[in-house]
This record gives sequence, structure tokens and C-alpha cells, in this order.
Amino acid sequence: MLEKGNRANTLHGILLIALFSFAAFYIAEIPVVRRLSFSPLIVGIVLGMLYANSLRNRLPETWVPGIRFCTKQVLRWGIVLYGFRLTLAQVAAVGVPAVVVDLIVVTVIILGGVLLGRLLKIDRDTALMTSTGSAICGAAAVLGAEPVVKCEGYKTAIAVSTVVIFGTLSMFLYPVMYRTGMLNGMTDTEVAVYTGSTLHEVAHVAGAGNAMDPTDALGIAGTATITKMIRVMLLAPVLVIMGFVLAGRRKESGGETGKRRIAVPWFAFGFIGIIGLNSLLQSLCGVETVREIPLNGTIEYVDTFMLTMAMTALGTETSLDKFRQAGARPFVLAGLLYVWLVAGGYFVTKYVVGML
Repeated sequence: MLEKGNRANTLHGILLIALFSFAAFYIAEIPVVRRLSFSPLIVGIVLGMLYANSLRNRLPETWVPGIRFCTKQVLRWGIVLYGFRLTLAQVAAVGVPAVVVDLIVVTVIILGGVLLGRLLKIDRDTALMTSTGSAICGAAAVLGAEPVVKCEGYKTAIAVSTVVIFGTLSMFLYPVMYRTGMLNGMTDTEVAVYTGSTLHEVAHVAGAGNAMDPTDALGIAGTATITKMIRVMLLAPVLVIMGFVLAGRRKESGGETGKRRIAVPWFAFGFIGIIGLNSLLQSLCGVETVREIPLNGTIEYVDTFMLTMAMTALGTETSLDKFRQAGARPFVLAGLLYVWLVAGGYFVTKYVVGML
């Protein structure tokens, strides 16, 4: 994609996306936007979509490879570097109950989402991307699944949109439920696990956890975040399984001939490897949190910028016409999954944490 003859035009496309991403970082720091916990990733895709529906036709076609480079290679490296936010010690910190709840939530949402997608007559790719975003870690999960599912960019944008809508709703709903006594039947630990295992984005969990327990005196904010990070770690095995399943289905449908090709998401293994490396670095440095590891903050900033570039690039390929073509069904699917997360997640958490 960066061939010598086309390198300059490709770099123009990459530079365009980078400029939009810088703008997304600036906008995300505006107080109103920060209070809504809209990360640069979300702002980036909005900027990209605004551009797609206004000035996109004026973009030289020779710049398109640069945009696609951002949605492919930059995206994969962004997912790999995401591992620097996690350590294996975080799993041990919350114990078996959080892991079990996360496994149940992820499995039920993905399988249930695919089934509901069939009932709603939604195409498989959109249903799978929407379900993956709801099940694991919102926009980052959708981005991670995109190279495996190999769907059109607008379907990725639709899936991200559902995550933004219902995840933001949860971020405000959960603190209200907590303050009004609707979660009084839960212990503080159960509230934390429930929050971390059912909210969409890491930012949503952090926002809701902080609203319920501002100083983390009850352990809600911290435990909720760790529970959420365990869900993030499940992204890698889910992508590997997804790659094998989709390869088998493409073979059966005649989409591939000859030797079956398994779409193994190698970047997922890189993601796991980085988590292991980060765990080792934390031990060698003798620090309590990953943020105290030298250069970790810088790497996280660079990673967020790379993911923002990928989201922005996806947004530039998404027009309102494609949303109209998809209709309301993907949002109905996301809504049904959301109801299960809020209601079903409550009972799963009560049962599992109570048993273990």
C-alpha cells in the first residue's frame, strides 16, 4: 500500500486522517465533551462522518489508499499496543467471580446477538460486529473484529454508533440506579462486577464507577475497571475463535475454493503478548499500576491516537445513505442486547458472585 510510485499520495491520505485525529483530541478535551466521557475515538468517527457527508467527494481518489491504510495496518497496531493498558495481575486481583461473569456475558451477547440478528433479518456481518461491540469493549472491540469479519466500513460505523448510544445511556443510568436504591440488593463488590461486566466502553465504566464511588473508598470504581479490563482481554480469544468459524462458513458457502484459509488474527496474539510483557515490566519495575511503568503513559497516548486515526478513517467512508440502507434494525438489535446486559447481567452477577 506504500509502494514507491504511490507513496506520496498515500501519505497525503494518512496526513489528512492524522489532522482530523489531532482535532478529535482537542475537541475531546472541551469540558462539555469530557463530562460526557466521549473519548477521542468517538469524536474522531463523528468528524470523519461529517467529512464523508460534506466534502468527501472532493477528496482525490489517489488519497484513498492512505485512508485504507489507517483502517487496516494502523488499526492492527493500535489493538496490539492496547495491551499495554493491562496486566495478568489484574485478573488475579478480582478473582474467579469476575472472570466467570465476564465469560457468561460475552458468550451470551455474541451468540444471542447473532441469533437475534437472524430473527430481525440483519446481515450477518452487521449483527456480529454489533454483538461484539456490546459484548466486549465497545468501539475497540468493533475495530478489532473488523479485520476478521472483513465487512464494509459503514457496517463498522453502524456498530460503533450503537455502542456509543447505549453505552453513554448506561454511564448515566447506573449511578442513578445506585443512588435511588435500585441496586441495594447487591454488595459493593457485586455492584462493581455488574458495572464492569455490562457497560460497553472502558470510559463508560470509569465514568459510572467514579459517579458511584468518587474516592474508591468502597472499591467500586477500581474493581469495576479491572472487571472491564478482563472483558477487554477476552477480545483476543474471541477473535481467534471468530476467525476459525468464519473461515469454515465461507468455505461451506462457496466463498473460497481450494485449500481452506483460516483468517487468524495474528494481531490478537500480539495483544496477548504485550499483556504478558506489560506484566513482566510491572514486576521488574516494582510498581503498583501500569501507569507507573516508564513510558507506559506515552505508549497509551500514541495507541489512543492510532485508534483514533482508524476510527476517523472509518468515519470518512460512512455516508448517511448507508445508514438509511441499514435501517433501524441494527439499533433494535443493540437495544435488545442492552436490555439483557442491564437486566440479565444483574441476575448473572448476583448468582455467580453469590455462589463463588
